[in-house]
Amino acid sequence: MLAPLGLDSVEEEIYRQLVASRRACAAELAAATGRSDAAVRAALAGLVERGLAGTPGDAPVDGDPVFVPAPPAVALSALLRQRQDDLRQAESDVAALAEQYRTADLAPGVIEVIADVDTVRRRFFQIQEAARHEVLSMVPPDLRVVPHRENTAEQASMKRGVRYRALLDRRALSAPDMQADIRASMALGQEIRIVDAVPVKMMIVDGEIAMLPLHHDADGSPASILVHRSGPLAALVAYFESAWERAYPLRPAPAPDEVTELSGGELEDGHMQVLALLLSGQTDQAIATQLEISLRTVHRRIRQLMNAAGVDTRVQLGWAAARNGWA
Repeated sequence: MLAPLGLDSVEEEIYRQLVASRRACAAELAAATGRSDAAVRAALAGLVERGLAGTPGDAPVDGDPVFVPAPPAVALSALLRQRQDDLRQAESDVAALAEQYRTADLAPGVIEVIADVDTVRRRFFQIQEAARHEVLSMVPPDLRVVPHRENTAEQASMKRGVRYRALLDRRALSAPDMQADIRASMALGQEIRIVDAVPVKMMIVDGEIAMLPLHHDADGSPASILVHRSGPLAALVAYFESAWERAYPLRPAPAPDEVTELSGGELEDGHMQVLALLLSGQTDQAIATQLEISLRTVHRRIRQLMNAAGVDTRVQLGWAAARNGWA
């Protein structure tokens, strides 16, 4: 597909045909592609303008000039470089506008209030679509403005590598189809932990912007605020991380479309033995020898323990084991 380089479908088709035939007049290209004479001539004019085709001076065919393609490696590479330069400039302009917006002297400063429900929904999707690294969220029992299944931006962002971590209010598990939706999100890579209650619906993107309701007690009110990089935003991030450390990971339950929270009593004896020896300071090889299992099995059980605890390192696993009463 050459559309990103500025060619429309007809121009691309004619250029490809010209590359295949090496030289041809408009009538020959029209016959080969089934396009009208006018469409082929317009496409050739566009190709000549972009430097992708030219007339070498050969004798015309029935008065029709002969065209030859410019070498793709040269001509298309030049267009590609120009597009890359344009995108880099656009990226720079977006960053400059974002910084101007962030630092503009607008009341009330770092807080942006949005009252219209359509605007709230639009911004909810926009800030996720702009996410580069991580999205943190707190999920209350009743999602009204954007129900869970309507958050298509979440799935798209995770598929392009954005990390999602969610704190789920335990009461939300009883909502219709919620557990099936949670399993689907976990299958895409979302990390979900459960707490007894979350105080408010909240989303934080890349540690740079947060979105949460304006009126905490207003039943169903769509009014929301965006909190930009600031002291209040840092406090919101710190609160989330503190709650995350105390929460319990969710995992798929044996029954289809159900989930369950992990507790220390649910860990298998083999995992508990590996964990106990690991926390005592034993090396992986020493653990394998003592338990008479392979080193690969030790590594697999440690990784399963880390997944169950929702952590990424062995140091974090030690903290999680102490917090969850596993050791």
